[in-house]
Amino acid sequence: MKTLPISRYRFFQKIQPLSLLKKITNKSVSGCLQVFTQSGSWSIYIDEGKLIYASYSEKMFEPLYRNLQRLSKQIPTIPPKINEQLRAIFETGIDNQAIPNPDYLAICWLVNQKYITPTHAGILIEQLAREFLEAFLQLEEGSYEFIPESFLDDLPKFCHLNVRLLVEHSQTYRGDSVGRVTSSPHHSKPGAFTNPKPSQPGVKVPSSLNYPTTQLAERPHYMPNYNHNRGHSLEQVSPPINDTKTYTIFCIDDSPSVLNIIKNFLDEQMFSVVGVTDSLKALMEILRTKPDLILLDITMPNLDGYELCSLLRKHSQFKNTPVIMVTGKTGLIDRAKAKMVKASGYLTKPFTQGDLLKTIFHHMV
Repeated sequence: MKTLPISRYRFFQKIQPLSLLKKITNKSVSGCLQVFTQSGSWSIYIDEGKLIYASYSEKMFEPLYRNLQRLSKQIPTIPPKINEQLRAIFETGIDNQAIPNPDYLAICWLVNQKYITPTHAGILIEQLAREFLEAFLQLEEGSYEFIPESFLDDLPKFCHLNVRLLVEHSQTYRGDSVGRVTSSPHHSKPGAFTNPKPSQPGVKVPSSLNYPTTQLAERPHYMPNYNHNRGHSLEQVSPPINDTKTYTIFCIDDSPSVLNIIKNFLDEQMFSVVGVTDSLKALMEILRTKPDLILLDITMPNLDGYELCSLLRKHSQFKNTPVIMVTGKTGLIDRAKAKMVKASGYLTKPFTQGDLLKTIFHHMV
């Protein structure tokens, strides 16, 4: 007999997906709406009333691989076997129980590797959101909760989508597919959703990358313009990159067990981890290694983390290198000291694999 995870044992009731979506479209709303059903959990990440990502737990990577494959036909920088590479790193190389959405980390990684641009990431997320909503709107029973703080808070944002227009476009297309329009953006009341009509079996949300959606996405100021009009291909980017970059993470901690934990948490296909227990020797080793990011324990003999960070910041080569203070001290004075020596961030012990990866992605992506 197949048993359900403990998180699935909830009191389910009749739910109205449209009503739930309306509740999160206010500008004052930021966080994650989670809806739980017998089959799995549905996560909708919102930033000031706009959708920034949506994912279904039981089919987290399948839609990503499918849409990425379609996108690869127009973007030469995406390697032919990118799905296999992502599967090896993010499905088997990361503890999915510790990280809510490793699929979003995979998108961040694709951008960081320059396989896709932030613009392409926004298009990819929009396609995933359409597929997600097509299935989400059919839910009839479950439970839900809203979490003000989410896993995506400190990660890059590639698009801000208008939920109401996403729903209306989805319903309109589904109506066209079955010979009638179920809703129209031109006739719906502002700020309201229309009730969806059941879709016929086999009718799927559109997957064309050039489907017009210019009204759906509100681009952050740092994102370039892009054209979604039919008949226009996506912008061409630089020649393909064949080699995957490995990031060097330099860890300084007088505890060998902590260094081993960090090494085990970070996948070797993506990170090269250098661990040193002696803070005095670490300084010369850092100059030789030239790491991409430094994890620095505060409490160490001879030279503590604050002093070492201060010395690094005085060296021209490490003025902008991310330096993360790793410590069990969480007091305001400790954080103030870290800020005074120009540390980039703070990672509190004990930390999970998700905490570590989130911190690294935040400072390097």
